[in-house]
Amino acid sequence: MINRFNLSLIFILLLASCKNENRNQNPLEFALNSKNIKIRQVADSIGPYEIQIKFTQIDRFKDSVVFIDYDFQVNNNNYFYPASTVKFPIAVLALEKLNQIDSLYRDTRYYVEGDSIETTFATDVSKIFAISDNEANNRLLEFLGQDAINSTLRQKGISPVRISHRLSTGNADEITTKPLIVYLNDSTVATLEGTTNTSPAPLKINKIEKGIGYIAEDSLIHEPFSFALKNQYSINAQHGLLKRIIFPKKFKESERFDLSESQREFLLDAMHHLPKRVGYDPTAYYDSYVKFFMFGDNKKDMPDHIKIYNKVGYAYGTLTDCAYIYDTESKVEFMLTATILVNKDGIFNDDAYEYDDIGIPFLAQLGREIYQFELDRKNK
Repeated sequence: MINRFNLSLIFILLLASCKNENRNQNPLEFALNSKNIKIRQVADSIGPYEIQIKFTQIDRFKDSVVFIDYDFQVNNNNYFYPASTVKFPIAVLALEKLNQIDSLYRDTRYYVEGDSIETTFATDVSKIFAISDNEANNRLLEFLGQDAINSTLRQKGISPVRISHRLSTGNADEITTKPLIVYLNDSTVATLEGTTNTSPAPLKINKIEKGIGYIAEDSLIHEPFSFALKNQYSINAQHGLLKRIIFPKKFKESERFDLSESQREFLLDAMHHLPKRVGYDPTAYYDSYVKFFMFGDNKKDMPDHIKIYNKVGYAYGTLTDCAYIYDTESKVEFMLTATILVNKDGIFNDDAYEYDDIGIPFLAQLGREIYQFELDRKNK
């Protein structure tokens, strides 16, 4: 006869078994097996899209945080163009450098020598996340220098990464950074001298040449487009940086960034604030303007209870998002980084990329599938 104690024990074992069964289910396989057309049109012929996905499941037990990582086709040796995702580490390192210079603060006014735009470090960091502003990123790169960016990231265990150029500007590949003129107060200025950085060596990894042709000076060149001298910022590097910012205490001190609590809070606010929250026209810069996961395929207002701390990039037919997503109501939280190439004709620089038809819908649905998986898991 089964007594009350044995019934309780059986119940506990069954509960544990259910939890383990759910835990053993691969969330990325679940998402990619979705019957939704936005997933199927990619997953059914996945090769040309060069997808890489990294997902971190997050569980909390009292004061502990536990990560379980899942990968799909993540390979440090398979190149993808990171586009504006490189602005994330540049923003972080700019704040860290400010903490190491006594006379500078995030609200210090400055301008790049020879430029007419006067701004503050805080404004540029905010622009990077709110609308992915290229000029703001390039000014902070002048502040840091390519060599310092690369060496600091490697020292903190974030790799592979190689920042070699600015974005969307005529002097993108210039290895000498320009001096910055900073206002120490209303009447006193100082000059931060530029640096001469190492010329980038060509990257020698897989998929560094892509497609069957590219446009150069209004002519079609019938040969693959080489990314050998471009920026490199792998999925593992992106995900590793995000983890260090969201959960710094999970890392050794040598692997963390030297940010004051005030700087970190400012950074987190910048990462999740929507464009309208920082003064941009909500029609032109709708809520999901730089939020691909879950909401990227529509221009409706995002719900207030879902916070997305992220950085996206899109260029040369490649879309990437690196995000920590937190639902304040259900307490669902996870990290997701993914990239997809959408260039059906194989021609680069022709602006004929399937961003809106395939890429962003896929990433949006991927985010929703993972969110639903985690919501169901929490409720079991």
